[in-house]
Amino acid sequence: MLAGCRALPDGDGDDSGLVAALRKRGLHARWLSWDDPETLDADVVILRATWDYIDRLDEFLAWTRRVRNLLNAPKVVAWNTDKRYLADMAKAGVPTLPSLFFAPDERVHLPDGEVVVKPAVGAGSVGAQRFIDPDAAREHAAELQADGRTVLVQPYDPRVEDGETALVFIGGRQSHAFTKGPILPPPGKAPVFDDSGTYAEESLTPAEPDFELWDVGHAALTAAAEHLGMDVGELLYARVDVIGGPSDPKLLELELVEPSLGWRQLDATTRTRQQREFALGVESALDRLGLGPLSHRRP
Repeated sequence: MLAGCRALPDGDGDDSGLVAALRKRGLHARWLSWDDPETLDADVVILRATWDYIDRLDEFLAWTRRVRNLLNAPKVVAWNTDKRYLADMAKAGVPTLPSLFFAPDERVHLPDGEVVVKPAVGAGSVGAQRFIDPDAAREHAAELQADGRTVLVQPYDPRVEDGETALVFIGGRQSHAFTKGPILPPPGKAPVFDDSGTYAEESLTPAEPDFELWDVGHAALTAAAEHLGMDVGELLYARVDVIGGPSDPKLLELELVEPSLGWRQLDATTRTRQQREFALGVESALDRLGLGPLSHRRP
């Protein structure tokens, strides 16, 4: 089963080919909103567009532990939904954009210059804004904290104007990449969201990243797997967002919960091939979970 949310019960369209790819492998698949009770009957639930979890986090995390089997696994979700994982990445030696975290009862300290302020638990750039005025930045941070949210503060890196490179991995192996154009508008303004209100609109284009960027992606996945005590191949999907070029790439985000995988940025032949790899990754997960024979299971 592929999990969306109430606003996007069938996803945002990017994953539209996955049902067919899974069925070609004899795996029955369909979409449901994650909070639909029928998800509890599925043998395997694959998170794809559960983008309303930021407002229902406790309920969402409890649900991840109730379904029979979840991809990616509940412990991955619990760790990765909170951007404080970036501190774990930096500690592991992954080149990471500097990040400061402030709990609701902590005083916010800002680095010099332009900053980005956003909630530590967030998806689709909800609550993220750029600031030059430190007073305005602190005011936004205070509003987030008043809502019970931990705040993430990062220096604004102007290289993001050239776009973020999104590195996609399937089953722990590199698959494809695309570029995400700048999302955040000028300081003090909020991003423009799609009609569902769950994610900021993005400009996406295909990409062929240098190996130095892929190296950051592999390092991030390896560090995450080691931190979580699992094999990197157990991550059915992952997206590593990197800014900068080959001389100094930095990890911006590691997306292991429900990232868009940019299938529509691939030509038809490549998309078919890589979505087949996704289906094979599901087969491997079913085998690992002891859910054979594969052709009779319902992901």
